[in-house]
Amino acid sequence: MKHSLTIKQHLTWLPLIVVVVVMAVVAWCLLHYESELLWKAQELNLFLDTPLFLEQQQVTSGWLLTWLGCWLTEFFYHPAFGVAWLIGWWALLMFLVAKAFRIPCYWAVVLLVPVVLLLLTDVSLGYWIYYLKLRGHFFAATIGTTMAVAAVWLYQLLPGRYGLRPLFVVFSTVLLYPLIGFYGLLATLLMSIVAWRQEKQTVTMRLIISVAALLAIVFVPQLYYRFVFCQTNIINIYWTGLPIFVLDEETPEYYTPYYILVAYFVSLAAVGRFRRWPVGWFSSACQAALLAVMAWGTYNYWYKDYNYHKELRMQRCMEQCDWQGILAEAADQQDEPTRAIVMMRNLALFRLGRQADEMYHYLAGAKASDTPLPLRMTQVVGRSIYYNYGQLNFCYRWCLEDGVEMGWRVEYMKYLVRCSLINGEYRVARKYIDLLKHTRYYSEWAVRMEQFLGNEQALRQDPEFEQIFHLHTFDDQLASDNSLVEHYLMNQFILHHSEDSLYQLQEVLSALWLKDIQAFWPRFFQFAQKHPNEHMPIHFQEAAYLYGHLEHEVDISQMPFDEQVKKDYADFMATAQAYPGMSEEKLREVMRSRFGHTFYYEYFLIRNQKLY
Repeated sequence: MKHSLTIKQHLTWLPLIVVVVVMAVVAWCLLHYESELLWKAQELNLFLDTPLFLEQQQVTSGWLLTWLGCWLTEFFYHPAFGVAWLIGWWALLMFLVAKAFRIPCYWAVVLLVPVVLLLLTDVSLGYWIYYLKLRGHFFAATIGTTMAVAAVWLYQLLPGRYGLRPLFVVFSTVLLYPLIGFYGLLATLLMSIVAWRQEKQTVTMRLIISVAALLAIVFVPQLYYRFVFCQTNIINIYWTGLPIFVLDEETPEYYTPYYILVAYFVSLAAVGRFRRWPVGWFSSACQAALLAVMAWGTYNYWYKDYNYHKELRMQRCMEQCDWQGILAEAADQQDEPTRAIVMMRNLALFRLGRQADEMYHYLAGAKASDTPLPLRMTQVVGRSIYYNYGQLNFCYRWCLEDGVEMGWRVEYMKYLVRCSLINGEYRVARKYIDLLKHTRYYSEWAVRMEQFLGNEQALRQDPEFEQIFHLHTFDDQLASDNSLVEHYLMNQFILHHSEDSLYQLQEVLSALWLKDIQAFWPRFFQFAQKHPNEHMPIHFQEAAYLYGHLEHEVDISQMPFDEQVKKDYADFMATAQAYPGMSEEKLREVMRSRFGHTFYYEYFLIRNQKLY
C-alpha cells in the first residue's frame, strides 16, 4: 500500500516537472536557434515612449495588443531578456488556464498545448517577418490569449445570483474588444460554453447567457466600427488582433496554430472533466501521447530553412559593420546560397578590399527561398544593399514605401537618418533622430548620429560612412528598379562613371557580373591607368586573359599576367574538352573543386541565375 501511494505521488507531480523541463527546453531552443530572428524582430519593430505613439495605436480595436506587444518586442535587443518575458507570459497563461478550466497538476501537460501553439505562431513565420503588418506580433497572440483566459476565470468566480453572469458577459465584451480585439470575442464565446456546465445554474439562465454572448459577439464590433474605430476595415472587425497572411494571395496554412488554439479552448470549455479522471496510468499515458504529438508538431512546423537563418546572421553582422563576420558565415555555407547571401558576401569583400581577388572563392548560387510568398529582395536586404552601395535615394524610397505599407520600424528610421545625413538633409535627419531618442535601445545610437548634423567632415571620416561617400559620387536619380536590386545596381555602375578609384573598382566588378566584354575593356584599362604600379587583381586578370583569347580584338600579349592565371586558363580549357557531350550541370560539378575559384568557371558554367 505504501509503495502504491509513492507511485501515485510521483504520477501526481511528474507532469508538473515535465512542464518545467519543456519550458526550459523551449527557452534554450529560442536562444540557440533563433537569436538572430528575435534580434531581427526588434529591428522590424518600433515603440516610442510618447503619448502620440499611444494615440496612434488606439485608432483600431486590439490596440493594447500592438502597444504592449511593441513594448515587449523591444527587449529582444537582448534575446535572453526578450525570451524571459515570453516564458513569463506563458507561465502566467498556464496558471490562468489551470484556474479557469480547473485542470489539476497531474494533468499539467495539457497546459503546454497553448504554449506550443503560441510558440509556433512566432517560429513558423519564415519570410513573413518582413511583410507582417500586425505590430508586436511576437507577443500579441500571447497577450490576447492570456487576457481572454483571465476573463473566463473571473466569470467563473462570479456568484450565480442577481444576473451578474450575463451582465459580465456583455460588460467584458464591451471592455475587452477595443483592447484585445478577436481575443475579447473568444473570451465571450468561451464564457457562453462554460455556462452550460456550471453547477446550480438553471437552463433559463444558461440560455440568457448564451443569447447575451451571441448578441455581444455580433453587435459590439459593429458598434465600435461605426462610432469609434472607423479606420478599421469592416471585413476585419471580427479578426482585429490577428495577423493577415495575404499578399498576392492568401496563405491559409499560417493560420493553423490559431485554428487549433481556438479548438483547444472550446474543448476545455465544453469538457471540463479532468478532475473526474483521477491520477493513474491512464492520465500518464494520455499526457505522454500528447507530449509526443506536440514535439512532433513543433519539430515539423518550426521554420528551419538553412539559408533563411544564414541571411539573418549576415544581416546582423552587416548592421554592426562586422564584415569579417559575414565572410565567416559565407565560408561556412553548407547549401547553395540565395542571391541575398551572395550580395551580402560580395559587399563584405568589397568593404574589405578583397572582392576582386576572392569573389569566386565562395560557394556560388541562386537558390530560391523556401517560402510560398512572392519574395522580393527589396524587403529582405534591399534597403541595406542600396545604402551600402551609395544608392541613397532607393534606400530612402523603400524605407518610406514599406513604412507606409507595413508600419514604421527601427530599421527603416535608422536608414532614413543615414541617408539624410550623407545627403546633407540635416532637418530631415533631425526629425528621425528625435524620434529614435524615444526608443529604449536606440537612443544612444541616435545621439551618436546627432554629432554628425552639420558636420560632413566628421561623417566622411567615420568608418561606417567613408566608403559610401566614394560610391555616392554620381547624380543620384530615382528611377524604376522593378524590385530587382542586384540587376539594377550592376547596370547602374556600368551606366555611370566616376573618377573615384573605389567607384571605378566597382565598375569593373559590375562588368564581370554582366559578363559584358564590350563594357569590360574600357573600365579595365581605366582601372589599370588609375593604378599603374599596383598588382592587378586576380579576377580582373582572368577576365582580360579569357576575353583576349575569346575575341582577339585586344592585344593581350604584352600584359603582365600571373603565371597561375595563364595555367588555370589552359587547365580549364583542357579539362572542359576532356568531357565532350557532358551536360553543363554535370560539368559544373566535375570542375567546381578545381576551378570554382576562377572567373573562367563563372563565365562558362554559372548561367541563368534567377534574380528576385
